[in-house]
Amino acid sequence: MRTISDTIEKFLLDNFSNEELELSRNELADFFGCVPSQINYVLSTRFTLDKGYIVDSQRGGGGYVKIKKINIDDKFKDIIFERIGNNIDYNSACCILDNLCRNGKISEEQKVCITSAIEPKALKTPFLIENDLRAKILKNILYKIYN
Repeated sequence: MRTISDTIEKFLLDNFSNEELELSRNELADFFGCVPSQINYVLSTRFTLDKGYIVDSQRGGGGYVKIKKINIDDKFKDIIFERIGNNIDYNSACCILDNLCRNGKISEEQKVCITSAIEPKALKTPFLIENDLRAKILKNILYKIYN
């Protein structure tokens, strides 16, 4: 069963053109019969940097939302490494890997291998360093792939 968030996400994805989409948050909320905060929720959870999007918005009268799909290039690699930082949770890491695979920057086999190397059961330690280890492993693997 599809939720309103799924419906809004699909609508936005279906209306992308030229790698950018500009819209009014209030008009979109009116169109779907929901509150503007529901639109914010979809934008903040479904159109993230990890998933290959940058969302720019301006609130207030005449406010807008711009969603840009990022092309993966050297600049985006820098953004990915910055996003990973010193620690990253498993779900965020998987979103990055899904985006890289979807854009042909890593193969499905590479994605599966990397995912298995950073999954929670592979990094289980008695210390609270799982996300730190995941970031180090993920950055090291991606660095080797890109260089």
